[in-house]
Amino acid sequence: MAIIWLLVISSSGVLDVDGQVILDSIPSDSTILESGPNEQEETEVLSVYAQRVLNRFDKSPLLVTVLYIVILYSIVTMLTLLIIILLNRRRIQREQELKNYLLEKYQELLMDYLFYEEKQEEAFQELKWVANNRINRQILIDQMIDLSVNLKGEIREVIQVLYNRLGLKKDSLEKAYSRKWHKNVKGFRELAFMNITDANERIIKSLNSRNNILRMEAQIAMVRLSDENPYGFLDLLEKPLSLWEQVTLHEMQIQHNLRVPDFKQWFTSSNVTVVMFALQMVSWYKQRGAGKEILELFDHENEKVRYTAYKVCGQIGLKMSLQAMTRKYLEETFNNKLEILHTFAMVPDEKYLKFLKNVLDTEDDVQLQIEATKAMENTDETGI
Repeated sequence: MAIIWLLVISSSGVLDVDGQVILDSIPSDSTILESGPNEQEETEVLSVYAQRVLNRFDKSPLLVTVLYIVILYSIVTMLTLLIIILLNRRRIQREQELKNYLLEKYQELLMDYLFYEEKQEEAFQELKWVANNRINRQILIDQMIDLSVNLKGEIREVIQVLYNRLGLKKDSLEKAYSRKWHKNVKGFRELAFMNITDANERIIKSLNSRNNILRMEAQIAMVRLSDENPYGFLDLLEKPLSLWEQVTLHEMQIQHNLRVPDFKQWFTSSNVTVVMFALQMVSWYKQRGAGKEILELFDHENEKVRYTAYKVCGQIGLKMSLQAMTRKYLEETFNNKLEILHTFAMVPDEKYLKFLKNVLDTEDDVQLQIEATKAMENTDETGI
């Protein structure tokens, strides 16, 4: 057995691993460090040191035993990890193969159930037999949801009936009431696609969750599950409605052709983000009937709400708002002044040329002067 240790050489001698001096000194006549000893002298010194280290190990069997144990433990750990990785890789591969097989099988059976009446009962019994455990049922649920996304009308209703006949609703409800948020998300999504309202109470509680993903999924589920008023959940929303959530909700309305509510009903919400979302939806759907309510928001305490209200007036061409804007102009912030002038440019009216000229003459800021000039120019020849 040969063990090589690093040497620590100091001016007082050569130190072993315990910090003790093994060679008290190097002969002065050799002047190894100062005058550069020859190779033979260095070899002799190292040989003496190595011999003393080996002798020390012979006298310290405990240290050798500890080293043996550490080396053995490292080898066993490495082999164990390697075996676990290989087994896990094989398990994942088998699961993927099973999933691919089941997907293909489920697609075939679902097609038979939906489009071949004579095969419907046989397909149902086989689906019930194949989906005999939690994993297989989850694959079937995912496949049914993917299929329902591209189907509408009666065929989609048939899928929902099959979902209930197979007892898959129980699986989704368990996920919806789970203590784990990622299972809640999956459960909400499944129930929403299958139009099952049994867990609405649980979904409503999640509308104000601290978890952004769970909160968004709860909002989407409520939109799908509320036929009369898809955006009714806005009355219960206390957390801020993020821009991403607003975009998602709007896209859902378009994609699923949901009924468009009268968004002015949320102008009085205590949630500022809900008010701004309602204003933007009024603009998108050109709900000019909300003009009076928009004007009331000119006095809202939140600057961003007032800004959005001014902007919406320009987008829907609400001329009745111009007079109120002239009264609000002087007390507004810089950004809101810019938006008011921008609205005047979008909704030109000769009656307000005097107001715009006054802005041009009294304002020192160049941007405000430019916006006033654009608004005047848009009133055709008189303004020019």
